[in-house]
Amino acid sequence: MTAYALAHLRPQPPLHDDVFTYIERIQDTMDPFGGRFLVHGTDPEVMEGPFEGGYVLIEFPDMENARAWFASDAYQAIVRMRTDNIPGTAVLLQGVPPDYDAAATGRAMRAAQAAAQAG
Repeated sequence: MTAYALAHLRPQPPLHDDVFTYIERIQDTMDPFGGRFLVHGTDPEVMEGPFEGGYVLIEFPDMENARAWFASDAYQAIVRMRTDNIPGTAVLLQGVPPDYDAAATGRAMRAAQAAAQAG
């Protein structure tokens, strides 16, 4: 099942030269793991609430490949170029299956909460 690496970054200009080097090198670290950018370098269109910074979204074939990419020697060799110069948060997320049903998930969550409160 598809997995994603999501980063919420808050860069402050001017960017350090290491950030440009990181961007120039990251794709090579993702290729062996089937990673590809879905969102990168675009300004968000904020629809609700306050927001600062931007997002990066990378797709991987599955969580195993996403974890392996993040832990890889190649990525670990460059990640500090970004983390030392741009504050932010990065997470790995498991995608949902093609037949995902949000209504069924909502019903299950409602039932679980009711059971916990009754318990």
